[in-house]
Amino acid sequence: MKRVLITGAAGFLGSHLCDRFIKEGYHVIGMDNLITGDLRNIEHLFELPQFDFYHHDVTKFIHVSGPLDYILHFASPASPIDYLKIPIQTLKVGALGTHNCLGLAKEKKATILVASTSEVYGDPLVHPQNEDYWGNVNPVGPRGVYDEAKRFMESITRAYHTFHGVDIRIVRIFNTYGPRMRLNDGRALPAFIGQALRGENLTVFGDGSQTRSFCYVDDLIEGIYRLLKSNYTMPVNIGNPHEISLLEFAEEVLKLTGSKVKIEFRELPVDDPKQRRPDITRAKEILGWQPTVDRSKGLQITYDYFRSLPQEEWSKKPKEF
Repeated sequence: MKRVLITGAAGFLGSHLCDRFIKEGYHVIGMDNLITGDLRNIEHLFELPQFDFYHHDVTKFIHVSGPLDYILHFASPASPIDYLKIPIQTLKVGALGTHNCLGLAKEKKATILVASTSEVYGDPLVHPQNEDYWGNVNPVGPRGVYDEAKRFMESITRAYHTFHGVDIRIVRIFNTYGPRMRLNDGRALPAFIGQALRGENLTVFGDGSQTRSFCYVDDLIEGIYRLLKSNYTMPVNIGNPHEISLLEFAEEVLKLTGSKVKIEFRELPVDDPKQRRPDITRAKEILGWQPTVDRSKGLQITYDYFRSLPQEEWSKKPKEF
C-alpha cells in the first residue's frame, strides 16, 4: 500500500484529498495544527486502519516514520479573514512549512505537490490568467502575506527540483467551493449563503463588477490527482473558466436560497482583484482535465450542506479585520 502525507488535512481541500486517496487505496497520513482546520472534516476517517492523523505544525521539523511515496502540501490559511488575523503564521507556513515538506520529500525520495493559488497573479493585467503570466502583486499590501508566501513556495519548490532533483508538482488553485468550507471564513460564497441564512443583506464590495470563476471541489480534486500522477513539474492552473461578476453571483445565491433580503454595497478592499479567470489550456493538454460540474448543481449541493449545519454555526457573523 502506497503512503501519502497530506498537510492541512483537516481543512476544506485537505479533507477532500484525504477522502480521495483513501478511495484510491492509499495509506493516508493527515497532518494539521488545527489553526483553521476542523477535525470534524476527517473524523469519519479515524476508524480506518489506513488513516493516521498527526496534530503537528509543519513550520516545525517534520518526522514521519517509514516510507512515503507522495506529499501534498496544503497547509495554509486561505481566506482574507484568516491571513489578516494571522499574517505571520501565513508567511511561515508558506516559507518554513514548505521548506520542511521539501526536505522530507528529499529524504524520502517522495514526489511532492504544493498548493499554490491564483493569488500569485495579484490584481492581474492579463486576462484570462495563464501560467506564463508573472502577476501584479503588492508585496506590502494587506494581501501580500498570502500572495508572497505562495510565490515563495513556488520558487523554493522549483529550486529543490533543479538543485536536489526532487520530483515536484505545482498546482495554482482558483476559487473553489463545496461542502466543508467554513461558513464564516469571509470568502464570497460562504459569506453570501451565511448572510442569506441569517436574513441579512448580502454584502457586495465595490460595484460588484469584479469577476471570479468558481470551481466545484470534486472537479478540483480530480485535477490535482491527475497532476500528481503526471510528470509535469511547472505550475498548472486548476479552476473553472466560467467567469461571473460578484453582483451576478450574489443574485444567483438569492435565487438559490429564496431569500428576500437585498444586496448592500460596501467599499472595495485594498488590492482586491478586479478579475479572475483561469486559462486552463495547459491542464486540458497535459492532464486531459476540465471541470464537469455545473455551477447550479454545485451551488445546490453546497447550500444543502450549509443548511444542514446546526443553526448556531451559521448564525455566527464572521469577525472583520
